[in-house]
Amino acid sequence: MILQYEVGYIIDTNAYFYVDDETRHGFLIDAGAEAQRLLHLINERKITVEKILLTHGHYDHIGAAAEIQQTLNIPICMQKNGKIYAENPAWNLSSEFGQEIILKNVNYLEDYSEIVLSTNENFKLKIIPCAGHTLDGAIYYSEKDGVAFVGDSIFKGSYGRTDLPGGDTETLFENIKAKIFTLPDETVLLSGHTPPTTVQAEKCSWIVR
Repeated sequence: MILQYEVGYIIDTNAYFYVDDETRHGFLIDAGAEAQRLLHLINERKITVEKILLTHGHYDHIGAAAEIQQTLNIPICMQKNGKIYAENPAWNLSSEFGQEIILKNVNYLEDYSEIVLSTNENFKLKIIPCAGHTLDGAIYYSEKDGVAFVGDSIFKGSYGRTDLPGGDTETLFENIKAKIFTLPDETVLLSGHTPPTTVQAEKCSWIVR
């Protein structure tokens, strides 16, 4: 089961719950804002969130992570290059909007490692590095369910901006082609700010472009 909720502070961002139907355990991907609302949804849906997974370290994707981590006593996980974003409000951009977001006690994941649900070893996501929008950009991919949580690496008909700290257009384009467009065509891409799309649809969009 995948649940998508739009949350926001300054910018609206998609937060996703990726949940095992049998056990009701799962992961929260990109806790961007509105921690109390997300916690209410967790209780309302009777979900047990085992980990918070971050696709990258911008404020609009990490803003609610610390409060939810503290409330539920669960780990925050992100790609291994995420430390500079997690600990530096200038890099995660929160300082530009009157906040000082700093994440502590973060688990930095090795590329291509698997995040496995404790209650079901067959329910898992693989972290695939996809830098370019940020240094720590990553996607979380389930081959079994044919879905990839791509953050701001690629959008429906577009891609994440590359003019912020750690961004690089050439790197992003290379990674989109090597890391996203090599997934099966029918893979559903769930991004941080646009409706769902597929690998095949975005390949066609890029060919036209």
